[in-house]
Amino acid sequence: MKNRSCLFILLFNLITIQAFSQDIPNEIKNNWQFRKAGEANWYKATVPGTVHTDLLVNKLIPDPFYRENETALQWIDQAGWEYRTFFNADTRLFAKKHITLVFDGLDTYAEVYLNGTRVLEADNMFRGWTVDIKPLIRRMNNELLIRFSSAQQKVDSMAKAKLPLVLPDNNRVYVRKAQFQFGWDWGPKFVGCGIWKPVRLIGSDQPYKKTAKSSAMPMAKLIRQKDATGISFYFEQNGKPIYAKGANWIPADIFLPRVNKNEYRRLLQSAKDANMNMLRVWGGGVYEDDAFYDLCDELGIMVWQDFMFAGGMYPGDESFFSNVKAEVKYQVERLRHHPCIVLWCGNNEIDEAWHNWGWQGQFNLHGDDSAKVWNDYKRLFEDSLAKWVNTFDGKRPYVPTSPQHGWGHKESFTEGDSHYWGVWWGLEDWEAFENKTGRFVSEYGMQAMPNWNTVRSFSAEADQYLYSPVILSHQKANEGFKKLNHYLDRYFIDSAKLSTLPLEDYTYLTQCLQYYILRSSIAIQRSKFPVNMGTLLWQLNDCWPVASWSITDYSRQPKAAWYAVREAYRDDRLPVKDPIAPKNLKLKKTVVSISLRGNRLTLTSSEDAKFIQLSKDGNTSLFTDNYFDLKKGESKVITLSKGTVTNSFISGIKIKTLNDLLKED
Repeated sequence: MKNRSCLFILLFNLITIQAFSQDIPNEIKNNWQFRKAGEANWYKATVPGTVHTDLLVNKLIPDPFYRENETALQWIDQAGWEYRTFFNADTRLFAKKHITLVFDGLDTYAEVYLNGTRVLEADNMFRGWTVDIKPLIRRMNNELLIRFSSAQQKVDSMAKAKLPLVLPDNNRVYVRKAQFQFGWDWGPKFVGCGIWKPVRLIGSDQPYKKTAKSSAMPMAKLIRQKDATGISFYFEQNGKPIYAKGANWIPADIFLPRVNKNEYRRLLQSAKDANMNMLRVWGGGVYEDDAFYDLCDELGIMVWQDFMFAGGMYPGDESFFSNVKAEVKYQVERLRHHPCIVLWCGNNEIDEAWHNWGWQGQFNLHGDDSAKVWNDYKRLFEDSLAKWVNTFDGKRPYVPTSPQHGWGHKESFTEGDSHYWGVWWGLEDWEAFENKTGRFVSEYGMQAMPNWNTVRSFSAEADQYLYSPVILSHQKANEGFKKLNHYLDRYFIDSAKLSTLPLEDYTYLTQCLQYYILRSSIAIQRSKFPVNMGTLLWQLNDCWPVASWSITDYSRQPKAAWYAVREAYRDDRLPVKDPIAPKNLKLKKTVVSISLRGNRLTLTSSEDAKFIQLSKDGNTSLFTDNYFDLKKGESKVITLSKGTVTNSFISGIKIKTLNDLLKED
């Protein structure tokens, strides 16, 4: 009996000690307010969130995506903004020896005050920030205040201080912040600020230390070795080579906290449904939320992970390097347990840009200045990042840049990965891929307009004509429409007729063009197996409604090209390139009929029909297939992707075909 009593007391003490010593988390997500610095009025804020979305919810600004509102809202990025909340400390938390204030993400230049005392300064949106606030916290009525400085003004000031040295190609390179927020050739310029990830308190009896998970073995292994062609670049799973089929991923919203797990699942499932097995997380965006990588693990989608550097030469001072090292440590330790991540890459297109884009002449970088900028590049991407990745991970390969060689160099076709933009930027025909397909094509693409209901979402009826100011404001690529029209004239319709097309028809034609070129380009690339072992098109998704290279637009609806990619990426058959350009087809006026049989739609056409588009109230994503061809005398059966087919539903289906636009007179 005595032994049992001693055992009971020992167990009780162990349980008590364990309960007393465990960390107590407490998220701070309620009662947040914000205001423009220097103004008196406070407004309700959402955390996590951004200043733009808070302004929008409070009806202080119009929809940033509508018409030309982007231009009218640039004042937001020139101002400072303040956020505050008042909170009480939980009794159990308050009793702990250490109370740590944890920020998973502050965007970007922020001063944090607790009860009037500054406790933290942040300058990197890709890092977590912690500070022990035990000496300052009160049991009741604590004030937490965060002052955000304008990132745009900060980088402009830093760049000015470095004159006459100018770092290509935008002052954004001075800040550790999502580079696409400063504008890209598919995205708006909303630099912004805010508490973009959760804030919490953690009470503990020992100094707080974030628990990092161990590195997991990646689901695939990169193989680079000399061969008869040059140097290979492919992935193996279980010792067997696999052909990578996928796309490039950009942030799914310019206002990052709006992307929740359901949004991630919808987009990643669309990639999986298009028979993709790899996504490249592009270096001008962000290290994505845990939910993204959890879903990629679940879906078996390999992830090529860029570090967040793109299209610019970055500073080489020690404070910048120290900041980047802390960022790399934080992100690699956060992500390394995900088997989906198969590769770390230092940057997007910086090596190529330095050697091929004429920056030395454009930014007057010669002699010592040029040498310093290039040496800083090599020290960061070829030396430091390689060492840091090995230290903090050690199980995945690292490559300094993508692509290894620029698309104007013959080596880009024989070794490493390649970004081939001769098609689009170089105005080459898609047939160029016959002789210009690299070992692993990690970027290539063709533009198209977004879906018509997406166009309608950002424009008024009066704006809906080609080259209207509003339509132009949602085309960010340099000479984007000029290039689109070049390819439309080459493969679909004489340029003289383009200006007479209604915008809805022009939108449809650009999507047919993207479908046609991507399908044929993928067919060529896959025919080069095993010399070519991967094709990652640019790009899967959009961050706002825009004409772009995406195959799903901002509404998350697939564009026509998504259906082409789904077919071209099949494992059970190889795609075949189109032998005849649509422009050269002898298309006749046709009538496409739909009949209902059970829960199935059966379609027939009175003549050979090309690119049959089905839509209901402007939505083309309701059907299991779309933008398909149909021979005269044949039938095609499709179903709804969701819901039940009824006769009344059928009567509302709108049908468009290429025949309608190109039929012989």
